[in-house]
Amino acid sequence: MGFFEQYRVLLRKDLTREFRSKEMLSSMGIYALLVLVVYGAALSQTSKGLDILQMSGGLIWALIVFTSMLGLNRSFAFEKEQGCLEGILLAPIDRSTIFLSKATSNCLFLLVVELITVPLFAFFFLGGVTLAPSWPLIVFPLLLGSIGIAGVGTLLSTITLETRGKDVLLAVLFVPLLFPLVYACVAATTGCMVGSEGFMTTYLRSLLLAGGYDIIMLSLSWALYDFVISA
Repeated sequence: MGFFEQYRVLLRKDLTREFRSKEMLSSMGIYALLVLVVYGAALSQTSKGLDILQMSGGLIWALIVFTSMLGLNRSFAFEKEQGCLEGILLAPIDRSTIFLSKATSNCLFLLVVELITVPLFAFFFLGGVTLAPSWPLIVFPLLLGSIGIAGVGTLLSTITLETRGKDVLLAVLFVPLLFPLVYACVAATTGCMVGSEGFMTTYLRSLLLAGGYDIIMLSLSWALYDFVISA
């Protein structure tokens, strides 16, 4: 089997299993809704002069990052519990193919959750706020951010797979390493939703930073994955 055939088979395995059980999607979706409830409680007693629109980018990305960690912790759960990972490693498959297929499935699951939770965030917290005409541009930072989160998160979830307290260790490694990407995506998201004068310069600069981060980190993850999963 060629590289793309191996990739297609592994990706189909992950997607078929998830859409049958819906374990990861349901847990991530419920967790995201609970975070929205906490946001509502935290912001309920703030003054009327609070500009929620200026905070929207940070709130959205805090929601995405913490929700993604829950999914990444479950990323290899099925393979580990059922002994499937050992079978995959024994097969004549390029290790980088495993990384690419798992990162792709994690990215797709995260995008599905975002497709539900971001409109809910806008409905609950931005209902009485006038968004800038440029708000549809939020799609691009969401896409670049999700790609970076899935790539880096897949590598780190593999590293922490056999460790004690892997949930905590994943968070300790994940959040600092992801900071440049989150910073860029928050700036781009807030800029296109607020639409202040000259925002396009900041928006494009932030997208370039996010895109550069994705390229560098995905390349490093791809190169290191053979060593990580075989260790």
